[in-house]
Amino acid sequence: MSQDPSLPSQSYRSALVSGRKPLRFTFAPDAAARAAIATALDLLELPEFTFKGELLPQGRTDVLLKADLTALVVQPCSLTLAPVRSKLADSTEVRFVHDYVEPAADEWEIPVDDSGPLPETIDVAAIGIEALALALPLYPRARGAEFTEAVFAAPGEKPLTSDDLKPFAGLAALADKLKKPDDPKV
Repeated sequence: MSQDPSLPSQSYRSALVSGRKPLRFTFAPDAAARAAIATALDLLELPEFTFKGELLPQGRTDVLLKADLTALVVQPCSLTLAPVRSKLADSTEVRFVHDYVEPAADEWEIPVDDSGPLPETIDVAAIGIEALALALPLYPRARGAEFTEAVFAAPGEKPLTSDDLKPFAGLAALADKLKKPDDPKV
């Protein structure tokens, strides 16, 4: 995984874990690093962020990363752009496999677990930042913010509404027009 050089890094050599004891870690970036992460993820602010877990040996050569993410994020409301605070908590598991074989293009399926090749170094900061990005609410909404219909049209034109865009909305009226008053079958 290549990462923006302006983002923090916290790497461990995979050889320290493979076939040995678990390695516990905590990635808790300082204010400057959290600001860089917030900028990279288009957040207004990242007041709290911790990615804590362990790298566990799996057999003689593979490594399993298990970690918990906790964060407090401030994002712009998707409707009003007002700041929206969200408390996040998520778990991550990534399996690094020494003899990893990339599936052929026609064999791609949704994987049972998140696995990949065993790198020389495992950057827990990069994995934590990716986990944070995936845990972010997609459409944060400020309290009281409601989506209302926006109607636009050129001067002198009838505006197109949401109801006009529903392809089957007029079928019931059309069916009623097609019915003949003396036809009992319809």
